[in-house]
Amino acid sequence: MTKEELSSLYFLNREIEMLNERLSELERASTGASSSITGMPRGCGINDIVLRYACKIHDLKLLIDQRIRECFIERERLERFIQEVPDSEMRMILTLRYINGLSFQQIAYSIGYQDESVPRKRHERFLKRMEEKQIKPRCGQAAG
Repeated sequence: MTKEELSSLYFLNREIEMLNERLSELERASTGASSSITGMPRGCGINDIVLRYACKIHDLKLLIDQRIRECFIERERLERFIQEVPDSEMRMILTLRYINGLSFQQIAYSIGYQDESVPRKRHERFLKRMEEKQIKPRCGQAAG
């Protein structure tokens, strides 16, 4: 598994945060478009604006729900991969980094190191070994 594949959950979570911020903006804007009851007849323009906001909000909520489902699937995939890693410390580093989204400094403190370079370097070596395993041809196959 590549670093990009491992990072996909992080970016899905950030995307959901962005979409939720956009949803909040739309909801705030839609309340500003609501009409007040005055008893006076009004044109139909205000209803069109409210309807447009309602449609955008609905579509955005559907998109957020879809991304949340993708997050659950991606998290399960990452957890299955991490469970297969034989080294306990590396499983902790991978979980803290890619499932919990911690920085290497936070990871270092969590597993008992003061220097963030220890888990970062171990992580880099692990990814490099993973990359080498994926590139090597299987027995009986020629490289090419």
